[in-house]
Amino acid sequence: MSIGSGKRPECVAVIGVGVLGACVGWNLSRQGAEVVFIDALQPGEGVTNWSFAWVNASNKTVRKSYFDLNVAGMAAHREVAGTIGPDSWWFPSGHLRWADDPAAETKLLETAELLARWEYRVEVFTGAEARRLEPALAMPGEVPVVCYPDEAWVHGRHLVSRLVGQAVEAGAELRSGTAVCDISTGTDGSVRTVALSDGTRLDVDVVVNAAGPHAANVAALVARQLPMRREPGVVTRIDSARVPIGRVMHAPHIEIRPDGDASMVLHSREIDALIDTGEDPSELARMLHESARNVVPELSSSRIAETRTAHRPIPADGFPSVGAVPSVPGYYEAVSHSGITLGPVIGRLLATEIVSGRRDAMLADFRPERFPS
Repeated sequence: MSIGSGKRPECVAVIGVGVLGACVGWNLSRQGAEVVFIDALQPGEGVTNWSFAWVNASNKTVRKSYFDLNVAGMAAHREVAGTIGPDSWWFPSGHLRWADDPAAETKLLETAELLARWEYRVEVFTGAEARRLEPALAMPGEVPVVCYPDEAWVHGRHLVSRLVGQAVEAGAELRSGTAVCDISTGTDGSVRTVALSDGTRLDVDVVVNAAGPHAANVAALVARQLPMRREPGVVTRIDSARVPIGRVMHAPHIEIRPDGDASMVLHSREIDALIDTGEDPSELARMLHESARNVVPELSSSRIAETRTAHRPIPADGFPSVGAVPSVPGYYEAVSHSGITLGPVIGRLLATEIVSGRRDAMLADFRPERFPS
C-alpha cells in the first residue's frame, strides 16, 4: 500500500505489544482494520512493565514540536480514559519536583518559567506547602517545589491488557509467546508475509514495527537500518503495607511513584549511570531503596520486591520514529522513548495514516525517513 493511496489495508501485523503497539492496534481495530498482535512475550510484560510510567510534557522541552506532541499525548490519555474507563490504569494525580543544590534548583525554576510561557500548568510551592499535599515527605520547609498538576502515572500493563482485550473482542488476533523471524516482500518491494518462530506464516498488507528495544532487529528484516541508542535503566518495585504518597515525584537523587495499593516504583538516573560499572543489581536496588527512605521515612519498613534493568527504545537522535518508510511500502515504525506518554496520540495518528494515507503534521519532525537506509 503506497503512501497516500487511501487504500484500506486488509491485514495489519503489529509487532510488539507494549503500550505503543497496543495503542496502534486498538486504534486500527476501531477504524475497521484486521489486526494481528504479535509479541515474543505477553502483552505489556516487556519495557512497558518496567517503565517509570510517568505521563508528562514537563521533561520534554528540548524541542517545541516534541513538547507539543507530548502535550497531545497527555490529552489523548484523557480521551482514552473516557472511552475505555480509567479504573486500574489511569492515575492523574500530578507531579512534584524539587532539588537540593543551587544549580539544579535554578534550572528547575527556569524550566518552570519556560513551561508557564508555553501555557503549561505550573505551580510553585514551598516545602512546607508541599508537605500539606504529601505529609509523608521529608524536605526543608523553605525549598521551592514545582508542581505540575496535569501530569499522571499509568499502570502500563493494565492499560495494554484493556486495549488489547477490547481489540480482540472486536475481532483482532493475539499471537503472544512467538517472535517474528522474517518479513518477506513482493517484487515491488512491498510487505507481503510475516514468518513467526512457531512456523506460522501470515499474509499481511502492513507491518507496524513497535518492537521497542528490538525495533532495529525488526527493521533489519526489511533491510532497513534503524539506529538506536543503548540506554539501560534500572527500576525497583518495593512493597509497603501502606503507600504513603499519592503522586509521581522527582526528589533529589530519586524518582518515586505509587504503583497500586501496596507497591511503589523507584528509579534514578544517577543509579542508571552505575549499570555498566559491574555493580550488582541487588546493590543498585538497595541504593534506590535507601534514597527513597531518605525522602519518605515511612518507607523504612518497606521491602524490595523486584528489580529489573530494561533497555529504553530510543532512536539515535533521541526522538520518536513514527510513520511509513517510503522505501518499503507497507512497513511503518512506532518506536519511541516516552511510549507511556506518547502511546495514545501516536496510536491514533499512525492508525489514521495507515488506513487513510494522511500524514499528520504533528509527526513531521519524527518521520522515519530522517534515518535513510
